[in-house]
Amino acid sequence: MSLKARITEDMKSAMKAKEAAKLSAIRLLNAAIKQKEVDERIELDDAAVAAVIEKLVKQRKDSVTQYEAANRQDLADIEKAEIEILSAYLPEKMSSEEVAAAVAAAVAQTGAKGPADMGKLMGVLKPQLAGKADMAEVSKLVKAALAG
Repeated sequence: MSLKARITEDMKSAMKAKEAAKLSAIRLLNAAIKQKEVDERIELDDAAVAAVIEKLVKQRKDSVTQYEAANRQDLADIEKAEIEILSAYLPEKMSSEEVAAAVAAAVAQTGAKGPADMGKLMGVLKPQLAGKADMAEVSKLVKAALAG
C-alpha cells in the first residue's frame, strides 16, 4: 500500500472513530499533498509524500519553539500532537552511526577532499538519506568530515 493510500485509509478510520485531532492533522497533510500535486502537475510518489510530511513536521517544530517562547503551552501541545501524528508516516530514522557510515562511504566514493566538495557530497547523500535522517545533522557530519 502506498503512503498516500495509507494516509487516506487512516483519515477514514479517524472519521469513524471521531478522533478530531488526528483527523485535523491528516486533513492538513492531505491538503499539502494535493497542493504540491496541483502546483507541480504530478502524482507524488512515496518519497515526495515523505518530503511533504517532513516539511510539515519542521514547521510544527518551529511553531512549538515560538509558542513556548511566548508562554502559550496550550498551542505548543497541539503542535506537538500534530508532530506525533505526522511523524508516524515517516520512514524509520537511521541511527547516528549509520548516518556517519553513509557519510564516510560517500566521501570515499566521491573522493571529496575539502569544503569546496560539500555540494558534490551532499548531492550524493541527499537521495540516499532523505526522509531517513535529519539533513541538518548530515550537513554537520559532512562539514566535519571535509574539515578534518
